[in-house]
Amino acid sequence: MSDPPADLDLRLVRYFAAVAEHRHFGRAAAALHLAQPALSRQIRRLEDQLRVRLLDRTPHGAELTEAGAVFLPQAKALLRSAARAVVQTRAAAEPDRLAIGYTTGLIITPAVQALRRRHPDADVHTLHLSWNEPREALLDHRVDAVVARLPFPTDQLNVTILYDEPRLLLVSAGHRLAGKESVTLDDIADEPTPRLRDPAWNAFWRIDPRPDGRRAPEGPLAETVEDKLELVAAGDAVAITPAGAMATYNRPDLTTIPLEGVEPGRVVLATRSDDRSRLITAFRTAAQAHLTGPPHAAGPASHRPST
Repeated sequence: MSDPPADLDLRLVRYFAAVAEHRHFGRAAAALHLAQPALSRQIRRLEDQLRVRLLDRTPHGAELTEAGAVFLPQAKALLRSAARAVVQTRAAAEPDRLAIGYTTGLIITPAVQALRRRHPDADVHTLHLSWNEPREALLDHRVDAVVARLPFPTDQLNVTILYDEPRLLLVSAGHRLAGKESVTLDDIADEPTPRLRDPAWNAFWRIDPRPDGRRAPEGPLAETVEDKLELVAAGDAVAITPAGAMATYNRPDLTTIPLEGVEPGRVVLATRSDDRSRLITAFRTAAQAHLTGPPHAAGPASHRPST
């Protein structure tokens, strides 16, 4: 006689997905606002329900077991299905709700205010997202629209380009290039730049490979924006950063310099490809009208802290 199917607790599945994403119990616990021992206990509960081990602790964090690697895509699909069920059910009762996501350094207030003026009865709220969350947050139905920076996977999404955004060089205040009017990639040909786990972001924000085919010098791994700032401030690396993020962090030990000869970044509005609600259409119109450039223009006199 076969065993009865496991009665999975979605909360535990969500905890597992967070640890699998971060590959670290401590970072996952912080993201979930849980104590690390409590998170470990919850993962053990899920493993007991499934009767398999999903994660192995390592000196550097946590790694998926073979069973965990098989379960992870199923877990994500389960969480998305549950989120979709909640959103669609609520939408039937509350057809005028819109959640708008945005990532660090992008100011969406003018477009949100315009939408609220045009639809005063709508329930419009905003949610800050990490740089690598836009697509997942949309497909999980945590948000209905996202203003974010490319690159990120855009399959299953409808993407509208809002504006181009210059890229700057971020250096420590005592760096040899600090105070220059502008720099080029040749000026930093031998300077290490922080590595990122996401391959697309790693290539774009390190410009790797460089136009001449050379690989960008590798710097230390940066798991977060804050890690990157510390590496640059300590003089361990320089970083390429979006101009619109300049006002987000106010650190006197960092400065930015216009970076010449590189293509700009792009700020976009992304929505689910199958979502054509009137509020989505209205917000797209508002975003195109009101979100037309970085909140602070880059220039030689604007050597300000950035991300």
